[in-house]
Amino acid sequence: MGTIEYNSSRPPIDVDDVTLAHLKIVIGTKLRRNESFMMTWLPEPSDSTGRLTIWMHPSIPLVMSFDSATFPAIDPKRIESMMENLNSRGDLVLDQLG
Repeated sequence: MGTIEYNSSRPPIDVDDVTLAHLKIVIGTKLRRNESFMMTWLPEPSDSTGRLTIWMHPSIPLVMSFDSATFPAIDPKRIESMMENLNSRGDLVLDQLG
């Protein structure tokens, strides 16, 4: 289980390593293009009862930490689907990734 830390203002977001590897490509692509977007997820039940959304911007620190030293295999169709969904709605919803 890897993590995403954004601006160090909240506890890290837990994400499995395979999904995190795909997110790294999608988020990196958008931020490299200076394209900001929203990212939404369901926090741990002990943290909050509702959804959390952040505004992803290239100037805000972002750390992705993988649990394993081995980089997972990348599925190009999954990347394409994630980018299409993000571009069509402007929000990357983590609990809808699969």
